[in-house]
Amino acid sequence: METTSRVGAQAPTAEGTAPAVSAARRTVDGYLLAPFPWYGLDEAFTGQRWLMQVGATSDGAVEHGSIGHGDEPSVLAEGTLGNSDKERFAVVVTVAANPVRRTADGTGVLEATSVSSAAWLAGVGLLNFTWPGQMDHTLRDDWLEQQTETAWVLADDLEGSDWSSLSLPVDGVPTPFHYRESEYGWILAGSTKEGVHLGAYGRGMSAYGLGFSVVQDIAAYAS
Repeated sequence: METTSRVGAQAPTAEGTAPAVSAARRTVDGYLLAPFPWYGLDEAFTGQRWLMQVGATSDGAVEHGSIGHGDEPSVLAEGTLGNSDKERFAVVVTVAANPVRRTADGTGVLEATSVSSAAWLAGVGLLNFTWPGQMDHTLRDDWLEQQTETAWVLADDLEGSDWSSLSLPVDGVPTPFHYRESEYGWILAGSTKEGVHLGAYGRGMSAYGLGFSVVQDIAAYAS
């Protein structure tokens, strides 16, 4: 990602996030431009699947994107997070495994992507659909900035005590993931043999029963 692992990562906005995501996911064009395979939940998941959005560098190269599964999430206040009957979703984030390289115009440096990149994108993605209880709308920007920084600190220390280990199938092969839970939901991150890193986040669906596989026809998700 550009200059740091966080630039270009579709950080949350102060208001209207859920409608913005719904509008952004209406096109498959960005996904088709990616030079890497997209991942979603495997065939064991039989519910709704939908596109969200992609992230690209300043020169237009697609670096990551998200695919949703289950109920389309809405922004929830903390007091409603425990009611999993109202909302069950899991979002899979695919991040290209890129080394450090120069920008297309030669004026800057794109930092290497890593499992931490996937973990941070997943953490920020979960924040997109979280609203602190009893907080005035005008204060949410400050809250988001603080929580986004916290998500980065946690993602940069995947071996720390905030994370545990979880093995889940990726293309049928048991694969290690870093996993953590918060009051807002769960987050996990790992790597695949297909040259991409995977992040995921969700609420109302247990992460322990998930499996991931390459999406064979990304265009079908746009229907």
